[in-house]
Amino acid sequence: MATTNPAALFDPATPILEDEALDMIDYAIGQGVNYFDTAYVYHGGKSEILLGKAIKKHREKLMVAYLLHGLEHPIRGKIKELGVLNFMDSIQKDGRVRHVGFSFHDDVRIFKEIIDAYDWTLCQIQYNYFDENFQAGKEGLEYAASKEIGVVIMEPLRGGKLTDRIPPEVQAVWDSADRKRTPAEWALRWVWNHAQVSTALSGMSSMAQLKENIRIAEAATPDSLTSEEIERILMVTEIYRKMLKVNCTSCAYCMPCPAGVNIPMNFSLYNDTFMFKDAEIAVMLYNHTLSPEQKASNCVECQECEEKCPQQIKVSEELKNVHSRLAG
Repeated sequence: MATTNPAALFDPATPILEDEALDMIDYAIGQGVNYFDTAYVYHGGKSEILLGKAIKKHREKLMVAYLLHGLEHPIRGKIKELGVLNFMDSIQKDGRVRHVGFSFHDDVRIFKEIIDAYDWTLCQIQYNYFDENFQAGKEGLEYAASKEIGVVIMEPLRGGKLTDRIPPEVQAVWDSADRKRTPAEWALRWVWNHAQVSTALSGMSSMAQLKENIRIAEAATPDSLTSEEIERILMVTEIYRKMLKVNCTSCAYCMPCPAGVNIPMNFSLYNDTFMFKDAEIAVMLYNHTLSPEQKASNCVECQECEEKCPQQIKVSEELKNVHSRLAG
């Protein structure tokens, strides 16, 4: 609740504004929100503690889902090998857990194999109008729903990329619509337009953002977008596709870098120079706000990040391009 920047969640030094976060969670639960997403790695382990404190008095209204994180090739083979599926059977049988699921970042073919391998309650996939056919994508969404498995959407705003510092060409498309909406509302409504979506995860760092998201969720219904509105979103998608140089969503699964490189920030600054037609600010930030170890030039090409990257980016090669463009 301290930041909407996903990379910062993995930084133990990133503070949690506890009073504000507790107020936001109380308000959200009062408005009917009953799904909160966290992980032990967020904020150096402090996120789970804060959430536990927040939901203690609301426990009867909420349910806790048990997810296996990042089920993908080759991890899925180890799941059976280590007896994890049998373990999930046992903890459900003895009452410790009632619902189990998994999160996913891989090819849709692998996704379907995982779906068919166990009696899951829910799955969590990346899905937004820019990534409609990426990873599990629409095909995976529909397949999971056909098996009566709940689908939780992560990255509906693509790590904030679809809402922050909108390129003028994109803003012009939004502004020309008869019905005026914020970029966040367009993106979230696109997700909620799919009947197969059970819920969507959206990072919020202020009460204003929380209230906006709740308003959008209450108003959005499946198949509520008109054909003209869907076409408008497709126009925006194509504009973004032509601008991006590195397909990084800032999910931060590549972090922490053993050498200290801030990979998501480097790619964000690099993409900004193309998307906003102005390299000056990005160059300034790269040279004056990133520490020497955080810069792309500090990459030692260990490729550990490439093994973790859901987008399969050739990180070490792209970081060379980043430094070449931003070093001044």
